[in-house]
Amino acid sequence: MSRAESSAPSGLVVLTDRWQARRPLPEVVAAAVAGGARWVVLREKDLPRVDRAALAAELRPILTEAGGTLIVAGPDPLDGDAVHLPAAGPYPPPRHGLVGRSCHDQAELRRLTTEDYATLSPVFPSRTKPGHGPPLHHAGLRELIQVSPVPLLALGGIETPDQVHACLQAGAGGVAVLGAVMRAEDPVEAVTTLMTPFAATQPPTRKGREP
Repeated sequence: MSRAESSAPSGLVVLTDRWQARRPLPEVVAAAVAGGARWVVLREKDLPRVDRAALAAELRPILTEAGGTLIVAGPDPLDGDAVHLPAAGPYPPPRHGLVGRSCHDQAELRRLTTEDYATLSPVFPSRTKPGHGPPLHHAGLRELIQVSPVPLLALGGIETPDQVHACLQAGAGGVAVLGAVMRAEDPVEAVTTLMTPFAATQPPTRKGREP
């Protein structure tokens, strides 16, 4: 098994946005973890580093105690060892324990080198980023998954179990969600509901890196 296949995030991955969250971010993340989420990507890029590092230090134990991982958006891991990079760079990617990358098309997928995984977006129209796209939908997602050198997470506009199921059927190793959890009145219930397709769906075999 390749390093990417063994360490890549899977299942439901939660992206943070404190501006959309109905409660303080640590409470929302704790609720998401209670609902079954084991991967959280800390965004909040508008914060000064000192404040963002303090937030990472507050969130990381919530994930660690549940056997999960906090991933930091951007090249600075904020005293951790997991980052999620934008499509624009840096290239080559920094060396950390876990490195992901945002991708949107085949050209960006072809630029991947040592990344462990990538997100592919937008899969569906997104309320968080209205007008961003065009959306890939099931067919476009499946096509890009077949040519990706790393495991992919579907991202963008995923708000229902049916959409999660469609992404898994297309071959995604998991889904990443933001608004569906951040805007939820009950993040525990939101995560639990979105995770139901994972118990019933076995994603089809995907082309990946050779060991």
